[in-house]
Amino acid sequence: MRHSFPTRQKGVALFVVLILLVILTLLGLAAMRGTLLEERMSANLLDRGMAFQATEAALREGEEYAESLAVSSFPASGCADGLCSRPDPAVATDNQRWQADGFWDDDSGFWREATVDVGDLTAKPRFIVELLDTTLPASGQCSTSIDVSPDASCSGNERRYRVTAYSHADGRAEVMLQSTYAVP
Repeated sequence: MRHSFPTRQKGVALFVVLILLVILTLLGLAAMRGTLLEERMSANLLDRGMAFQATEAALREGEEYAESLAVSSFPASGCADGLCSRPDPAVATDNQRWQADGFWDDDSGFWREATVDVGDLTAKPRFIVELLDTTLPASGQCSTSIDVSPDASCSGNERRYRVTAYSHADGRAEVMLQSTYAVP
């Protein structure tokens, strides 16, 4: 009588299943990583949009503030409590003072703070108003003829201001907006 022995298995099926399991795990991790990245991008976009809205509201508040000011309210030089003197062209950093290190810091005293509600959040963006000029002719008040001599007719003056608003919080989006504002 002859005995038959079953053929020995070599474990190939186990090896194939383990390889497939590793591949599926790697695919799952890659998909999860992509989803987390997209979620962070969406959160950053939302944060940037809200910071932009808060900064824009502070810019509008700065424009309203500028409209109510007398020219004598501005300091002779530098900035104090949100008001800045006319930039001196001879001083290189005076024309872009809002970019100086420490300008927007809590203890600088240069800026004013606006309180803005954006959705269910309250933001505290900052702004400054710079006096640019007080003797510019009002828009549409000058002659449009070819005569460009000093005798050309212009009537009326308006004041021009540069309003700069800035919003930033630790770990949040940073936004700076600027407008040139004319007051008749």
